[in-house]
Amino acid sequence: MSESVIARTGRALSREELAARIARDLWPGATVNLGIGIPLLVADHIPADGSIAIHTENGLLGMGRAATGEEIDPDLIGAGKGYTTAVPGASVFDSSISFGMIRSGRLDVTVLGALEVSETGDLANWYVPGGRPGVGGAMDLVSGAREVWVATQHVDRAGTPKLVRQCRYPLTGRGVVTRVYTDLAVFEVRDGRLVLRELAPGVGADEIAAKTEAAFVTDLSG
Repeated sequence: MSESVIARTGRALSREELAARIARDLWPGATVNLGIGIPLLVADHIPADGSIAIHTENGLLGMGRAATGEEIDPDLIGAGKGYTTAVPGASVFDSSISFGMIRSGRLDVTVLGALEVSETGDLANWYVPGGRPGVGGAMDLVSGAREVWVATQHVDRAGTPKLVRQCRYPLTGRGVVTRVYTDLAVFEVRDGRLVLRELAPGVGADEIAAKTEAAFVTDLSG
């Protein structure tokens, strides 16, 4: 089924709803890096009091929500190259310090987009063969953060599952993903296995099975 047909069912979460769902699982005191796309929207759904510290690769700890109107400061830009805000107490530094934070294990969570996630938690998100490579900080993030959460549509625009048995695209990291949030469901990776933990409102397990290539087990016990 194509993405447009899925959207007309009214079941799939919107990008903003998906971002809000992810934000609910973040905890006070966490230091979190947000990738471009859906992950960046998470910043709009967390408290503005700095209790959750958002980190960017380009050198900001304490990123707030996206800036609009008179809030726009041309010197305050997030890793996604969009204008952003900073919460009280934010720190600004150069990219070498930023990547030092990543590589030394100081991030609790990184939230990234994905081209594919395998049933064992492999992630491919940086290169489509024939396209332009875009590594960015992804390889550092998946090896340095304590948890790697993926935010993605369940299927691509052609209706092809993004949760697959084995990634076909070049890997960003092997066995690094700990959770997957899609517009249809939430999965955890436990002991190298994909576990279905939650369904979006109105979505049934049969629909997930039909739109997921990867093998998974179901545990909806909460």
